[in-house]
Formats: sequence, C-alpha cells, structure tokens
Amino acid sequence: MSKKEISSGTEKAENLTRKNTGKKPAAKKTPVKQTKKTAVKKSDKAVKQPKQSVVKSEKQSKKKPVKAVNEKRLQRKQAREQKKLEAAKIRAEKKQKRLEKKLEAKQKRLDRIAAMKQAKAERREKRRERRDMLKHETKEARINRKREERAAITEARVAKREAAMADKRAKREHRLKVRAEKRAEKSEKRHAPGFGGWLAAVISLGVTTLALGTMLTFGWLNMNGMEANMATAQNENLYELNSIVDNLDTNLSKARVSNSRNEQVRLLTDIAIESEMAETVLERLPLDTQTTQNLTSFVNKMGDSAQSMLYSVASGKKLTESQIATIEHMYNTNQELKAIINDLCANCTQKDMLSALNGKTDGLFYSSFDTIQNTTVETPKEIHDGPFAENIDKVTAKNLEGLTEITAGRAEELAKKYFRDYNVSEVKCTGETVAEQLVCYNVVLTTNDGEMSAQISKKGGKVVEFNSYKACTDKNFSVKRCIDIAEDFLDALGYDDMKAVWTSENGTTCNLNFAYEEDDVIFYSDIIKVKVCEERGIVTGMEGLSYVLNHVERTPSEPSISKAEAKSKLIKGFDVEASRLCVIPVDGGEALCYEFFGTYQGDKYYIYIDAKTGEEAEVFTVIGTAQGRALM
Repeated sequence: MSKKEISSGTEKAENLTRKNTGKKPAAKKTPVKQTKKTAVKKSDKAVKQPKQSVVKSEKQSKKKPVKAVNEKRLQRKQAREQKKLEAAKIRAEKKQKRLEKKLEAKQKRLDRIAAMKQAKAERREKRRERRDMLKHETKEARINRKREERAAITEARVAKREAAMADKRAKREHRLKVRAEKRAEKSEKRHAPGFGGWLAAVISLGVTTLALGTMLTFGWLNMNGMEANMATAQNENLYELNSIVDNLDTNLSKARVSNSRNEQVRLLTDIAIESEMAETVLERLPLDTQTTQNLTSFVNKMGDSAQSMLYSVASGKKLTESQIATIEHMYNTNQELKAIINDLCANCTQKDMLSALNGKTDGLFYSSFDTIQNTTVETPKEIHDGPFAENIDKVTAKNLEGLTEITAGRAEELAKKYFRDYNVSEVKCTGETVAEQLVCYNVVLTTNDGEMSAQISKKGGKVVEFNSYKACTDKNFSVKRCIDIAEDFLDALGYDDMKAVWTSENGTTCNLNFAYEEDDVIFYSDIIKVKVCEERGIVTGMEGLSYVLNHVERTPSEPSISKAEAKSKLIKGFDVEASRLCVIPVDGGEALCYEFFGTYQGDKYYIYIDAKTGEEAEVFTVIGTAQGRALM
C-alpha cells in the first residue's frame, strides 16, 4: 500500500497510542534495497547485542546501593524529627516550670499581702482594744496593771540574770575541766615524740586551727547579724516614738484652742492613749531608768492629766484655768521634745544605735536623751493623789532594819492573821519579788468572794501591798466612816500613829492617804495609801512601800520662824483655808515646813514655806481627778 493509501484517522490513533506508552513513533517503512552495506550493519547489530545486556545488568546491580542510601537518609530524617520532638518536649517542660514558678511566686506575694493585711488588722484591733481599755480604765486599775507589768519585767530580768550566771558557771567549769585534762595529758607524755608524732601533731594543730577559725568567723558574722537586727529593731522603736510625739504635738495644739465639749473629749482621749503608748516605747529603748526618769515622769503625768481632764469634761464641766495652763505647759514641753527626737531620727546612724546597745554613753543617742533629761522636760506640779504621794526615795528599808527574815510558811501564817476578817479559807505563797530595795513574798489568799493578793516583806513580815479586786457599785458608808475603817485596818497591820491627810471619793470607792504623825507634825515621807469600798465598808487595797522604805522613829525639830511669819511670805491675795507643820522630802533629805492650803483666783494650791529659812520650798496645784474633787 502506498503512502497515500494509509488512512489519516488510523495514523492519528497509532500516534496517540505511542505517546501514551512512551515509545517513539516508528519510522515509516520504506522499501530499502538490501545492499552489502546494510548487511554489514545488521551483522554489527547482531554482534553488539550482548553488550547491551551487560550494561543492563550493571544498572540493575547499581539499584541496590541507592536503596540503602535512601534508608540511611530516612533514618537520619527520623532521628532529626525525634530530636526535634525531644527539644520541643524540653522547651514545653521548661515553659511549664517557668509558669509554675511564676504562679508560685504570685501566690506567695498574695499570701504575703494577705498576711500583712491580717497583721495590720490585728494591730489595729489591738490598738482599738487598748484605746477602749484605757478609755474606761480607772486610775486604780491602771496603777495595778502597771505594777503587775513592772513586777513581770523585774521577774524576767531576775530570770535572765540567773540564766546568764548559770551559763557563766557552766562555761567556767568546762574550761577548768579542759585545763585539767590537758595537764593530765602533758604529764603522761614524758618522752619526746618521733617524726610521726610531730607530723600528727602538726596536722592536728592545723585542722584545729582551721576549725577554730571557721567557728570564730561564723560566730563573728552571726553576732554581727544579731547586733544589726537589734539595732534595726531599736531604730523602729525610735521612729515609733517620733511618730507618737508628732501626734501628741498635733492633738495638744488643737486642745489649746478647742472650746467644744465633743472635740475636747476626742482630743484628750487621744492624748491619754498616745501618752501610754509613748511610755511603753520608752521602756523598750536601750536606756537606763536614770536617763529617762524625767521624760517617763512627764509622759506619765501628761497621760494622767489628760485622763483627769477627760473625766471632768465628760461629766459636763468646763476646763479650769489651771487645766488650760497645764495643756499649754504640755504643748510647749512636747514641742521641745519633738524637735530633739526629730533631729535624732534624722542623724542617728546604725553605728550610734550599736554604741547605745553596747552601753556606751558618749554617742548621739545617749546625748540626745541626756539633753531631754536635764534641760527639756519639767513635770507640771499637780496633785492627783495627794501631796508627795509618789515619793519613794532610793534608800534602804529603814523600817525593817534590825528585823529578822521570815520563811514562806511564816509569811502564810502572818497573812492569815492579818486578814482574818476576810473569811480566808486558804493561803498560798507563790514566790518572791523585788519591790524597790526590799524582797517580798507573793501571797494569794482564797476567800468566799474570790482571791486576794498581798506582798509581805521577807524581813520583818510587814504587809507592803494588798489588793482584793472587789467591785464596788453602791455607796453605803460616808467618807468619815471610811477613814475609821482604814485606821482600824492599819492598826491591825501594826502601822500606828497614822493620820489621814488626803481623801478622794466618787460615791463607790474612797481613796485615802495616811501619813505618820509625831507631836502634831505630819511626815509626808511616810505615806500609806488605802482604798475602801463604800458599798461593803472594807479595805480593798493598800500600798505602803514609801512608809516601809522611809519610816523611822524621829523627833521633829523646832521651827525658826512662826506661822504668821511664814504666812507673810505667801503671795498677796492667797486665801488660806488650813495650815500646819509638816516634814516634806526635799532633794533626798527632809525639811520642816509650814503647809498652807488655800485658794488663789479660784484655783486650789498647796504652798510649803521652809520653817527654818522662810523660803518657798514647794508648790502644788490641786486639779480635778478621776474620782471627783479631791478634799483635805
């Protein structure tokens, strides 16, 4: 069939089939004449055919290594993917740990904030409770509480001192024991050690020296840390005192000009509370009582004066001229105090505080309080509890000299005897305490109405203090009858020749001061305070420390000037209501004086004129008290 005879459709189908199978289209067959040349070519092809089969087998043999390479690549790829997974896992774990740590820190912060809020709320609640307690606390309760606090502090100091002495004895015994062991060891070693012995000794000495050096270094660092903490705590106390003094300055400044009853009540309440807080902070500072004596006395009297004025204003009365002058004096004194303490807070370094903690008195801390003690503070002379009621000289117990010491059992017997009218069912000695310069037994007495407490001197068995804590809510006995009851009580305790020199009562309780009297002369150094319940007509409290410390038999001297001459020394216009001879404590000694009680421009005063020189020895202002008007 010729070329023209081939169908074009068939040709297209064949071409399409070859394209799908990947084969090249076959060349068109043309009739070629077979020549010699073509025959040779065919024979060559026949010869070359085995060579193609060899090449093919080589290609087939090369396929196996390619497969192994692919497997290695796959393994490496899988290893990389595994490492990526592990790295991602590690990153996730680290992220989780960071998140947990962050959440933990956040929780700690929240807990710390909550704890701070809780502590702040507790402190606020304590301050509120203390403010309420001080607001409603009577003077007797305050005195009893402060006395108990002082007794607790004294007991703690005694216990601390005893513990320190025991520790010192133990260390000394240990040193003696070690010294004896060393001496015994030296006596055993009579011959010189060889090289091995010397080597061992050198090594042992080196180890010991290293250990000792480490211990000393650690101890030094630890001690430094403790001292730093103590200095920080004392700085906080100083800043707290500074804040209290600033608040007092503000409240006293307002009280000077306030004329509203409600505002005066609020301000006087704050002053009384802040005075109590200042006294507490002063007790915590590293200062001896001699350095802070005047400052503590001023703060104490400021609180008493504020509380007394508070009761007066709360009862509907107006402040007197004397009370207004007292506020002015407290304001001026507190301003000077504020300037010194503010300056101390600004300039006191940790070195100054450590110096004060170590007892050195040449630093800024001590010098500042010395300035306050010597030149700044002057306590206003006002009577709350009678003339010279707080007089306690730093002397030996004169009234107990020459008396023998008693046992605890004897103290119990005496207590049962002294208080036989109180229906005592049981008496128990609970220990000893130190009151100023004498040692006393603490005795608890059980009665039908509850417990009572008393302090009986170890030397002589004298009753120094007594409290029954019985509430009095009604008045069934007059002041005169209360004086008779108190005199009988003192006679039963062995305190004779005592005269009532001061009375103060509020309708339920009568507070009395008794002083020793000899030849119509009153000795104010020998005072005993007695509290009588006007409801039951019994003594519920007694304090005779001043009497025990000062009382001795003595004969008063004769005055050098007459009463008329002494009266002429008084200021013109002073209206004398009563006068008498008395002996008063003056600068650690005693002076015979004329006592004049009277009125000047509406205010009550006690003026004491020296009966020897005619000079004015002492002046007191009578102010309102928590128990009402005080009378002689």
